[in-house]
Amino acid sequence: MKKLTAQQVREIWLKFFESKKHSIIESSPLVPVNDPTLLWINAGVAPLKKYFDGSQIPPNKRMTNIQKCIRTNDIENVGLTSRHHTFFEMLGNFSIGDYFKKEAIEWGLEILTSPKYFGFDLNNLYFTYYPTDFEAKSHWLRLGVPESRIIASEENFWEIGEGPCGPCTEVYFDRGEKFDHRGIELIRDDIENDRYIEIWNIVFSQYNSKPGLKREEYPELPNKNIDTGAGLERIVSIFQDTKTNFETDLFMPIIKHVESLSRVPYSGQKEYKIIADHSKTITMALSDGAVFSNEGRGYVLRRLLRRALKHSRTLGLNEPFMHLLVDDVVKIMEIQYPSVKDNVLIVKKIILIEEEKFLQTLTEGERQFNLLLAKADKVISGKDAFKLFDTYGFPIELTAEYASEHNLKVDFDGFNEELELQKERSRSSRLVEGSMHTQDERFLRFELESKFVGYTELKTNSKVIAVFDQGIVLDKTPFYAESGGQVSDKGSINGLEVLDVIKLPNGQHLHIIEPAFEVGEMVVANIDQDNRNDIIKNHSATHLLHKALKDVLGKHVNQHGSRVSSESLRFDFNNFTFPTTSELLKMEKLVNEEIKESHKVNVTQMNLDDAKARGAQA
Repeated sequence: MKKLTAQQVREIWLKFFESKKHSIIESSPLVPVNDPTLLWINAGVAPLKKYFDGSQIPPNKRMTNIQKCIRTNDIENVGLTSRHHTFFEMLGNFSIGDYFKKEAIEWGLEILTSPKYFGFDLNNLYFTYYPTDFEAKSHWLRLGVPESRIIASEENFWEIGEGPCGPCTEVYFDRGEKFDHRGIELIRDDIENDRYIEIWNIVFSQYNSKPGLKREEYPELPNKNIDTGAGLERIVSIFQDTKTNFETDLFMPIIKHVESLSRVPYSGQKEYKIIADHSKTITMALSDGAVFSNEGRGYVLRRLLRRALKHSRTLGLNEPFMHLLVDDVVKIMEIQYPSVKDNVLIVKKIILIEEEKFLQTLTEGERQFNLLLAKADKVISGKDAFKLFDTYGFPIELTAEYASEHNLKVDFDGFNEELELQKERSRSSRLVEGSMHTQDERFLRFELESKFVGYTELKTNSKVIAVFDQGIVLDKTPFYAESGGQVSDKGSINGLEVLDVIKLPNGQHLHIIEPAFEVGEMVVANIDQDNRNDIIKNHSATHLLHKALKDVLGKHVNQHGSRVSSESLRFDFNNFTFPTTSELLKMEKLVNEEIKESHKVNVTQMNLDDAKARGAQA
């Protein structure tokens, strides 16, 4: 079998799907942009939801990417298993209403087994399918896969709430009996093992999940899609013939550095794996604009750093050292994600400050624990354990360890109850919406041209070209549709108030209004000019604020979302620390000075690449 580096695997993947007329999509930042439903980008498909739910039509219906991801639902397993990570890279290929099962499976087998690409021996591969998806099974059989290597599994159905869903087929690589003497029952019965490694999941998104319906009753999607995800770390582990993912070139440089600091030889200890994984996650997340904090994604990063420092004590590392690993992470990742090297010094500084704070916290936590000993009667209560954890940052594992040394137990049930209450408070502070929106076939199929003329005309005589339950579409309209964080225009059509304006998948503007119109009817569309002018002012102010942020905080600052209306503007941005009062006042002064200058605004339309070449900021 070939010996490939991680970068060679990435390049083979992208070049293969590019040869199949896929557009290569750059990885999105780990911190989601304009998506309050996600804490982190956690899958290759996450940045593409707008295409899968039909709210936008992609420039190319075939796409491929390598997406950096963070998942933290099972942090405690990292270091204990061969393959759990908090940061990972997902290889993906996607079809939005273009090719489907036949091509997805054909190309899947081609990239996996062709000597030009991965060149895996077919005898080492197994394939699963949903029991009623005989079409997928027949495609594998047609391509020469023995029936004994195709396994039905009830687990092979992808569904995360209402919206697009469907059966899937998974690919497993058999690493041989040296990892487990048991056979394919490990796949069939979904038993955790180190022999059969799932390397790829191909999802056939063909149904609309509806509450109250059985799966066999789900309606078909108007556009059938392909969504796949392959784990880079797992594939690289196979090519480099390592016992776990951690001995590959994606982690070993970090482990070697820690080994030199601790002078404890690496032989698979969980502590090394935890430090390597968590240092990569923290470095990549901070480089993408996340910050340490006591809630949300910042709390996740703080937890990872503390967990790594806690386990580093076993290796004799009692001083700050995590910041020293940033260079190792950058060297591993910069070839695929060049921007990771842009803020190395700042990232190191932030991690060092956090390390020093926690090591001080650790000392204070130990002092608080000793105070608890005086009142503890055989058990450290859940409330006391949680107070140590939440107020003093003292990991529950350390509380349990110290309690054991004093012949005490910890009320873990009580601790978990307190932790769950805190998680609930955290969840309620942000919008949680895991599923995609349901596709609307009428909108997807509606392709009549409708022109937006609102940059030059504020009032038009227009023809109604479509009537939907929600509203109407005109052949031309002065109404701006909500887009890019800016609200829609207000105004009226034939004197009736327009409640909202949204953009349909093919670009037309849908005016949300009372159902009082017919196709072909001539109408007068009139926007509220005062409201538009107020929006314009706040829109311009967002650009001035963006420039001021870069001037005061640094060139690394970028927009991560906004909300512009006639009353106010909100600007979301990345930075490594919260702006000080002095910095806020300085930015306010810069923006107000530019406003006072009353600069003339010249409006020119051009494509995005040309605009960026002329210095425009997105």
